[in-house]
Amino acid sequence: MTRVFALLGATLLAIAGLVVVSQPPQAQAAVGLHVSGTKIVEANGQPLVMRGVNHPHVWYTGRTSSFADVKALGSNTVRVVLGSGKRWGPSGDTAEVIALCKQNKLICVLEVHDTTGYGEEGAAASLDEAVDYWISQKSALVGQEDYVVINIGNEPIGNTNAAQWTDATVNAVKKMRTNGFQHLLMVDGPNWGQDWQYVMRDNAQRVLDADTQRNTVLSIHMYAVFNTPASIIDYLDRFQANGWPLVIGEFGWKFASGEVDHETILAQAQARGMGYLGWSWSGNTDPILDMATDFDPTRLTTWGQRIFNGANGIKATSREASIYGGGNQPTSTTTTTTTTTTTTTPPPTGACTASYTTTGQWQGGFQAEVRVTAGTRAIKSWTVTWTFADGQTVSNAWNADVTSSGANVTARNASYNGSLAAGASTAFGFLGTTRGANTAPTLSCAAS
Repeated sequence: MTRVFALLGATLLAIAGLVVVSQPPQAQAAVGLHVSGTKIVEANGQPLVMRGVNHPHVWYTGRTSSFADVKALGSNTVRVVLGSGKRWGPSGDTAEVIALCKQNKLICVLEVHDTTGYGEEGAAASLDEAVDYWISQKSALVGQEDYVVINIGNEPIGNTNAAQWTDATVNAVKKMRTNGFQHLLMVDGPNWGQDWQYVMRDNAQRVLDADTQRNTVLSIHMYAVFNTPASIIDYLDRFQANGWPLVIGEFGWKFASGEVDHETILAQAQARGMGYLGWSWSGNTDPILDMATDFDPTRLTTWGQRIFNGANGIKATSREASIYGGGNQPTSTTTTTTTTTTTTTPPPTGACTASYTTTGQWQGGFQAEVRVTAGTRAIKSWTVTWTFADGQTVSNAWNADVTSSGANVTARNASYNGSLAAGASTAFGFLGTTRGANTAPTLSCAAS
């Protein structure tokens, strides 16, 4: 606010014609990768939709072949775990990591992992300390804006005083810009990344406004908090409605009841043109989240097969960045995706019907979806049975209890999707193995 004090009549006359307009500081033009509306684009304006995985580099610095391996499986991006020295590292090989990304034509998201759970985890680094690490690595980062995204700190606030996230993140973004970084910045939500108290969701605008280059993307980590379609869709809808850029920077899979609903995450991300980065390539203390056993790309786990080879997965949807010469074709052409559907004849009672769709297929494996639809009356439970004709087997299933005896397969509803109103439907999916031919079976559906 400007105050004008009348001291002399002559002074008033002199300034009477002056109009002073206060202008907000102009955003600097972003270089390299940058935000455009809710999307990420390259310097030439081509969209970049991140499709890739997290690699735990700081704990496995010798596993440099992982960059080539995740690229060969279709990734266009890799999120690389680094350490500031507060808990892990320090990672002094930033230049080498960037070179590995570029050599394998991957966009490189670099993150400091030491901030994980700050405020609740006593050993964690603050976001301010994470920025100090980035400043120490600045010589390796400047000039790499076409290839590198700086994820300031992983899951930077725990569940203790999650509200501190807003000021801490605003200050970190400002400090990065004050120190000359022009990169696309990525910021994770609080609550160990899952934002279940909605601090990031409700305060994101303050963070975005703090960036003088208007070049920050928000990142949500989706695990057990996001275990239903409703919770995922509502969260993503709110960011989209506000015009805020968002990526799913980490997520796992539904290996047990109550775990993350990865099917909805993959489908929603693809439908919205939103980036995702699955956790994680290998080396977890809980190996259920490994995509490759012992970092071996020929030994993909159930999760690895699903995210790389399944519907809405990396091979089917990833596009190489144009900075590397990529265009509109998938980064890998070794996988074909087909869709064939067989629907059973409705039973005379109208209890339920079931349809079978092969949603993805690759050498030695496939993914399928079965949709169960109630007939002319509501049902409380359902059972679907079929017999494979070509020696196929079910290796993993979700949203149903699936058992096999030889070629015969029985699928029963889960506790949460057995009750269907008349005409309503639900679906379950599975990964399978095949010896070559993969004929869709005829299904039988029974309900009570």
